[in-house]
Amino acid sequence: MLGSAIHRRLTSLGFTNVVGRTRAELDLACEPSVRKFFDAERPRYVILAAGKVGGLHASSAAPVDFMTENLRITTNVLTAARLCGSVRKLLFLASSAVYPVDAPQPIPESALLTGPPAPGNEWYAIPKIVGMKMCQAYRLELGMDAIVAAPNNLYGPRDPFPSESSHVIPALIRRFHNAKVTGAGEVAVWGSGYQLREFTHADDAAEAVVLLMDRYSGDEHVNVGSGREVTVRELAEMVREVVGYEGRIVWDTNRPDGVMRRLVDSSKMRAMGWEPKVELRDGLVKLYRGYLRGRVTNFKA
Repeated sequence: MLGSAIHRRLTSLGFTNVVGRTRAELDLACEPSVRKFFDAERPRYVILAAGKVGGLHASSAAPVDFMTENLRITTNVLTAARLCGSVRKLLFLASSAVYPVDAPQPIPESALLTGPPAPGNEWYAIPKIVGMKMCQAYRLELGMDAIVAAPNNLYGPRDPFPSESSHVIPALIRRFHNAKVTGAGEVAVWGSGYQLREFTHADDAAEAVVLLMDRYSGDEHVNVGSGREVTVRELAEMVREVVGYEGRIVWDTNRPDGVMRRLVDSSKMRAMGWEPKVELRDGLVKLYRGYLRGRVTNFKA
């Protein structure tokens, strides 16, 4: 999702030699394949946006896969970037999941490693922390210009819509759409709904990433967040309206809420001139339209 948005952003700015690979074309968890790719392409600038992602249910259900695949991707790409000899600058995409569950709000970059990640998030967060520290080590020992961005709760085009492993926005869109189509009278949503969440559109995050590649060179990572919070209840109502579902929402309080609040302090990013542009409702409308187009395409196939 974010990788595609970054590619679109670079193309819109006139860059013509943007090299990317899909998961089917290049398995970043396979070290020989990654080394072969870097030796053949010899890139000057690298943005690592790939990784195994999913919601709290997905990472809790498959902790081994989340830990091992993300660790392999991170170490393989950073090692190949170091060894190929052509890379001038590298940006690693981390996540706000790296922060402790009791971090101050909004969360400053300095909160990293002041406590453990939230339960259930650690399987995804720890590999991201490893990547962040590898970038610092590369900068310290090797002089590589390796930087890190930590975005918060991204959504947008190409956000996956699998059954129970997706993030909250695609999960809600899928559930409300299925209920609308089948005529179901209610939709169950996990948790109390009182959790506060900050959502950032992938296109806004991509703009931040490109800006960081152009203007930032520092040891500390940089938060990337919209600064706009909604409760999950407010989000669910918004998605219900966008989808056009007229049934009721039932809150399954036997399911976990996860972290009750995670708002990142993006003042450092904003000081560079970045401001998010996509309003949440507008982004949801576009995402639902894309979801409908995808369903038609898959049906025809």
